[in-house]
Amino acid sequence: MSTVNEIGLIEKIVHLNRVSKVVKGGKNFKFTALVVVGDGNGKVGYGYGKANQVPDAIVKATERAKKNMIEVPVIEGTIPYQVIGEFGAARVLLKPAVKGTGIIAGGPVRAIMEAAGVTDVLSKAIGSRNPINVIKATIMGINMLRSPEEVSEIRGKSLSIGT
Repeated sequence: MSTVNEIGLIEKIVHLNRVSKVVKGGKNFKFTALVVVGDGNGKVGYGYGKANQVPDAIVKATERAKKNMIEVPVIEGTIPYQVIGEFGAARVLLKPAVKGTGIIAGGPVRAIMEAAGVTDVLSKAIGSRNPINVIKATIMGINMLRSPEEVSEIRGKSLSIGT
C-alpha cells in the first residue's frame, strides 16, 4: 500500500503485525507497523512503531521514518555499483541495472527502492527474510554507497574523462 502525504513524501506500509501478551485477565493485543518513507528523489527512511491501535502504530512508524531519512546516490535511475548490506542474519545484494529493467526485488527492498526514486535495480535477499532485518540490511547497503562526486573529492581527482 502506497500513499503520498501532504508534503509530497511517499509512504509505504511494509509490514503490520499483531502481538499479544498473556496477562491474568486474558490477552492484551498490540500492533506493530513497519513503514518506509521517501521523496522519490534520492531520500528514504524507515520507521518501526508499536501501539494499541493500527492507525497509531502507523503514525508512530511514519514519524520515525521521517526523522531517519538518508540520501541514496541515484545515477540515471539506478545505484552506482553493486553492494551487499548486512544486518543480523539478513544480507541484501543490490546490483545496478540497465535502464528499463525495473525494480527486481522482494517486498521490503522494493518499498525502499520505490520510495527512494530508484527505477532500475536488481536485488536478492540472502539469509533471513524477516522484513525488519531485510530493511535494515538494505539501509546498511545504501549507506555504503558513495556518489561519483564524493569519490572524486576523496581521491582529489576531477570527474571529467581523460584527466
